[in-house]
Amino acid sequence: MPRPRLCRRIRFNPHVTYFKPRGVPLRHLEIVDLSLEELEALRLKNILNLEQTEAARKMKTSQSTFQRILSSAYKKITEALISGKAIRVKENGE
Repeated sequence: MPRPRLCRRIRFNPHVTYFKPRGVPLRHLEIVDLSLEELEALRLKNILNLEQTEAARKMKTSQSTFQRILSSAYKKITEALISGKAIRVKENGE
């Protein structure tokens, strides 16, 4: 049985939850789901320019877990950009 998932602190609630290639209807696109915790990790690291240890502390997680979250976010965004997919930001439990 896996360990229970810890509650991570997210201090950002996006108003926009879909991003897609221009000129292509959403119904014709595959969708990549980006979790709120992945979006928060990107915000802390790339927008606020925090060091990884400080960003992990703000999210109340370990540095290695923060790195895994960040790597997952980068991979999903890269896949969407390279393959022309839409990005949907959704809550972790959805």
